[in-house]
Amino acid sequence: MKRRDFIQKTTAAGVFTGIAGTALLSSSFASAEAKHITILHTNDVHSHIDPFPLDDDKNPGQGGVAKRYTLIQKIKKENPNTLLLDAGDIFQGTPYFNFYGGELEFKLMSKLGYDAATIGNHDFDNGIDGLNAQLPNAEFSLLNANYNFSNTVLDGQIKPYQVFIKDGVKIGVFGVGIQLEGLVNKKMYKETEYNDPVSISQDIVKQLKENEKCDLVICLSHLGYHYIHDKIDDLKLASKTKNIDLIIGGHTHTFLDKPTVTKNAEGKDVLVNQVGWAGINLGRIDFYLDHSNKINGKGASILV
Repeated sequence: MKRRDFIQKTTAAGVFTGIAGTALLSSSFASAEAKHITILHTNDVHSHIDPFPLDDDKNPGQGGVAKRYTLIQKIKKENPNTLLLDAGDIFQGTPYFNFYGGELEFKLMSKLGYDAATIGNHDFDNGIDGLNAQLPNAEFSLLNANYNFSNTVLDGQIKPYQVFIKDGVKIGVFGVGIQLEGLVNKKMYKETEYNDPVSISQDIVKQLKENEKCDLVICLSHLGYHYIHDKIDDLKLASKTKNIDLIIGGHTHTFLDKPTVTKNAEGKDVLVNQVGWAGINLGRIDFYLDHSNKINGKGASILV
């Protein structure tokens, strides 16, 4: 199967109110040769299991795992060729984490059908041993390519990437994380070593494209959307690499109405998306692919 490309890509996510938007398709998508892949994603959920209280000043009644489950099931029924991903900071933020230590979060994500997630800085808040203790509760992969866990209890437990196949389309997903030093207490991550996410990403993407023959490459990033200083972020990562089709971000709790379209090192389009925090939003990206690379696609915001 030759490389397929997306031509036009959109789709934002709205707040949870119980109504789901659907993809808007032109008649050209009726072709049986078109491949439709849906990517759903969250970031920085921070142990928010329940909806916000109805009297909350900013997000009354929004969010909640049960509502997200209903929406995800509806979308998967519409398009079985769907991946569900998370960009880190699964832990910390409500008493659920303080009491259960991440067990509930991982079990619920497994029930929701997550395929993969990356690791955020707050996922070390119960220490690297605490994170390791909860891994049996995760029926999905934790991915990170730029943390070296070789001298820790997580050695061999965290994959750099995973390849998924949906409707014959090979989708490579890998993860990168933020510099922990100065952000997380050393005793929490112990001997974990941080490596440059740009060079690591280039190496992983080359492996995904040349060895794994992936048609789509997705980066789960907990670097942050954008900084005014030189610190590496999702937009800089996109500009310094090639062959990444989508960067799903986290850490900065950035609410984007729709994905940002930016340029990679070869001047080609890269999608960058992030959907706030606390599970208020669910991101949706629809890719339409064929051998000729001539199919256009349109997306719609999801109002949950």
